[in-house]
Amino acid sequence: MKTFSNIKEYNNKKSVVTIGTFDGVHIGHKKILERIIFNAKELNCESVVLTFFPHPRMVLQDNSVVQLLNTVDEKTLLLEKTGIDNLIIHPFNQEFSRLTAEEFVKEILVNQLNIRKIIIGYDHRFGRNRTANINDLIVFGKEYGFEVEQISAQEINDNAVSSTKIRNAILEGNITLANNYLGYNYFFSGIVVKGKQLGRTIGFPTANIKINEDYKLIPKNGVYIVKSNYDKKTIFGLMNIGTRPTVDGTNQTIEVFFLDFDKTIYDKTLTIEIIEFIREEQKFDSLNDLKNQINEDKIFALNYINTHF
Repeated sequence: MKTFSNIKEYNNKKSVVTIGTFDGVHIGHKKILERIIFNAKELNCESVVLTFFPHPRMVLQDNSVVQLLNTVDEKTLLLEKTGIDNLIIHPFNQEFSRLTAEEFVKEILVNQLNIRKIIIGYDHRFGRNRTANINDLIVFGKEYGFEVEQISAQEINDNAVSSTKIRNAILEGNITLANNYLGYNYFFSGIVVKGKQLGRTIGFPTANIKINEDYKLIPKNGVYIVKSNYDKKTIFGLMNIGTRPTVDGTNQTIEVFFLDFDKTIYDKTLTIEIIEFIREEQKFDSLNDLKNQINEDKIFALNYINTHF
């Protein structure tokens, strides 16, 4: 897959295009992408996914808090696995948002992407103030010589998967449902930084993970079973997301205690896959009570891992 950071970088080969955020690159998205790839081969064209960053709401809505399932790098990795020929991640800014619908079609789709066909959802809106819809696109297609294929409301509803449903599931701690909808384990990447090292004092040294992208969706506070890869080996662990109320913490942290693992990994970047939610974060009366609970969590996690892996 070729990746472009600007529409103007595209090589102008004939294309079959889809446009969208594709947040999560979930199983519903993959059906659309398979259709794009099939049509591109049928028409002897390149398959193209056009997406934007920053997310339009980040640009157009002041103080809008946007939480996404994927960072740009994660989305790129996931889309590459689908077999798409080209990914264009175009910068979204105020100037771009002011393109009229016809300017967008003529300047972007026709002149830059050399479009032969577009496959798009029935509810897709585009152009300045998002005033144009699928019917306008069909009219433009007839005028400029490209085909428009609409993904119907029934097809989308039958699929029953959406990025919003996945985000809600993650925020509710329903990781199993989220992972089923995604078609893979929800994951994030971050750098291991030094914490207060309190876990070490009770026999559970943790890796404190710092995620650089503030728009990455963090699951609800609680304890999870997770896995990662280090030195080409799969390692499992317990992850706590929360404020550490037992020691009167106030800031949210992400800490992972890896099972059967004792290497020093400060400053390393780890990708953490979230497998299962175990319990809510809670405040214990003492560090000894916390230690006992972590021991119980460890036993539960080991049994789960032995059963499922």
